[in-house]
Amino acid sequence: MENYSDEHLKKVLQRTKVVAVVGVSMNPVRPSYYVARYLGLKGYRVIPVNPGHAGKRLFGETVRASLSEIDAPVDMVDIFRRSEAVPPIVDEALEAFPKLQTIWMQIGVAHAEAAARAEARGVTVIQNRCPKIEYQRLFGELRMGGFATGIISSKL
Repeated sequence: MENYSDEHLKKVLQRTKVVAVVGVSMNPVRPSYYVARYLGLKGYRVIPVNPGHAGKRLFGETVRASLSEIDAPVDMVDIFRRSEAVPPIVDEALEAFPKLQTIWMQIGVAHAEAAARAEARGVTVIQNRCPKIEYQRLFGELRMGGFATGIISSKL
């Protein structure tokens, strides 16, 4: 796992207001759905991106087929795609959002060359991490037992 300081991650999460989530699912049990939903509940504007669901509504927003269809400024692009799919997403993000601050690749997602291209443009890159987990950890929402889901269950 990449080594990012808590201070760095907290700064990224605090400065971000608008997040485009690439690869978001309409299925509430999928991580891309509940991470995007969580971010929305924390006050971020979440713009869902998934060509398979383009035109549908999710979290009060229209699902876009691609980043280039978003006509609002985006601070962070959160990528829920396989690592090999990252380069064209990063290239599109850099083209579509001249003031983009962050490319965030989810747990298990990393691409050194695409990250280097973004960093060369002054964009912060975080790889192999989850903004939901980091938010909970850094802003006191995790408890001693781990994730605070608010659900009590005997299922493991």
